[in-house]
Amino acid sequence: MTDPVAAPLAGRAALVTGASSGIGRATAVVLAREGMKVAVAARRLERLEALAKELEAGGAQVLPIQCDLEQHEDIHRMWDTVRKQWGGVDVLINNAGLGWGGATFNRTDREFQQMANVNLVAVAINTREAMKDMQKRDESYIIAISSMGGHRISGRGNTFYGGTKHGVCAFVEGVRMELAARESPIKVGLISPGTVATEIQAVGSRGKTDASKRAREPMEAEDIADMVRYMLACPPRVQIHDILVRPRFSAT
Repeated sequence: MTDPVAAPLAGRAALVTGASSGIGRATAVVLAREGMKVAVAARRLERLEALAKELEAGGAQVLPIQCDLEQHEDIHRMWDTVRKQWGGVDVLINNAGLGWGGATFNRTDREFQQMANVNLVAVAINTREAMKDMQKRDESYIIAISSMGGHRISGRGNTFYGGTKHGVCAFVEGVRMELAARESPIKVGLISPGTVATEIQAVGSRGKTDASKRAREPMEAEDIADMVRYMLACPPRVQIHDILVRPRFSAT
């Protein structure tokens, strides 16, 4: 964007969860290239360290933090680390999430709890912690990566996953209303992608026609990362709070 009042990203600090792969990793790369200091959090520390090394070679400041979002102690340790290093962050990307298919009657108690903890409870805790620090800053942004599954029920065996993502949509909208009522400098937004090519997403299928393959072509993680950048680059008067995005030929 070319608006002269757009807040520059360079020098600001961001925290990206689920940054070891997929959308989280792509987002960290984009933000680092914009000159932001980026804290990258995930369970797989070796991947975070490899990402940090890659980005630091280009001059970025990167802080890898091992964090299991199911563990509240890990979450609070993550925030303690970021605060000690940078005094908090200007941008929070709530990206980490769990998802698996299968009928509801085949899911275990543990699976329900695990998905709820990571997809919804951790988002709420991270948002609360970010707001504590962001109230002291001129302009900040909290963005949650949700899913098209949070806006409609697909009926494809991911019912509870959709329930957690509906919860994220409702939570983000509620936070937006709270912040607006307080005339807070904090912006909040949601990006809900359809199918994205990631490690856990099967791409393509044998025996399909060219037309059906085209319809099944997913988006790339970088496509979603570019939308994050677009949201952050908007001028202070603009708050993009809901982006729904599908692969071009998706019928659902």
